[in-house]
Amino acid sequence: MLIDNKKGDSMKLYEYQAKQVFSSYGIKIPNGRVAFSPEDVDEVAKEIGSQEVVLKSQVLVGGRGKAGGIVMANAGDSASKSRELFGKDIKGFKVERILVEERLDIAKEMYVGITLDREKKGIVILVSSVGGMDIEEIAAKYPDKIGKKTVNPVWSLWDYQVRELLYEAGIPKEHFRDVFAIIKKLYNIFIRYEAELTEINPLVITSDGKLYAADGRLNIDDNALYRQKEMAELRELTGSELERAAESKGINYVKLDGNIGVIANGAGMSMATMDLIYLEGGKPANFLDIGGGASSDLVKASMELIIKDPNVKVVFVNIFGGITRCDLVAEGLVKAFSEIEMDIPVVLRLAGTNEEEGRRIIENYMEKNPNKLFLVKTMEEGAKKAVELGGV
Repeated sequence: MLIDNKKGDSMKLYEYQAKQVFSSYGIKIPNGRVAFSPEDVDEVAKEIGSQEVVLKSQVLVGGRGKAGGIVMANAGDSASKSRELFGKDIKGFKVERILVEERLDIAKEMYVGITLDREKKGIVILVSSVGGMDIEEIAAKYPDKIGKKTVNPVWSLWDYQVRELLYEAGIPKEHFRDVFAIIKKLYNIFIRYEAELTEINPLVITSDGKLYAADGRLNIDDNALYRQKEMAELRELTGSELERAAESKGINYVKLDGNIGVIANGAGMSMATMDLIYLEGGKPANFLDIGGGASSDLVKASMELIIKDPNVKVVFVNIFGGITRCDLVAEGLVKAFSEIEMDIPVVLRLAGTNEEEGRRIIENYMEKNPNKLFLVKTMEEGAKKAVELGGV
């Protein structure tokens, strides 16, 4: 996996959708199509006419193979095996569709990926003669088998750069022409659809010498969707159940695997809060940024969302008021405490704009309601208290 956009800044396509785009540009893909039920799986397997098929769970998260989301089957038992996948939870994503494909006779696996390099203000292209694993793992195990180029989007991708990539990556010379063409096509897709990531992993060579995109990813920049009408029509609420609920309410939320819920304002503050929790020996249960100028209703909705996660044992609310007013955050929390049944402690740090008013609102509430609410002065103190209450 080249990158994993976790903050909702790109629209991710399912593998089968990405492959449809690849195919339209002349990149070979395995014979197959998506199915939405075991009966569909059986029908597709018969259509393919292959003795063996691959059942691939369609979820918008990496590592599905290691999580048991990809299964080999004979055409005759594909429906029964698919029942093991439908409804399966893979890293918080429920399997609701399966891509059924012919099983390729793979002789070699390679890798091609394109993404943005924001620091260099360019487009980075990675090619490797080794594939089938995350690019980070390839880089660690086979650093001499990776070619990397940063392309200036003004000048586009030159042929000599592609040739250099092929040599650096150690691509077999007999496949230079085919891999060259695939890299150029993938780059054109990246530019045409204003992508943040497009990737073929693995790009396979079959025993008869043909090249196929055995897997594919395509993530489109959210900010470009008003121009990319075709891609925008494919959009749907994505992520885990909690992430979909957050997206529907306009909350910037990503579920993690810890037990300390986090609410903060600003991506930087959210990340710093999570880092402090890690430093204290705890694990955050989520990333949640209420942004600048958050209303009391948004704060209440954020609290409602976090406590729906059964893993959360404590919530740390860390607010540094600039545009965000501490008194509005306090009002939202009081509203949440009054209207939601909560049986977990909340650690609260308020600093900045209208801090004194915010603390007064919270202190008045605490006097009348002996809730499990802990008001702290610094974020370091808050992180330490949250980890302590989380039982870590």
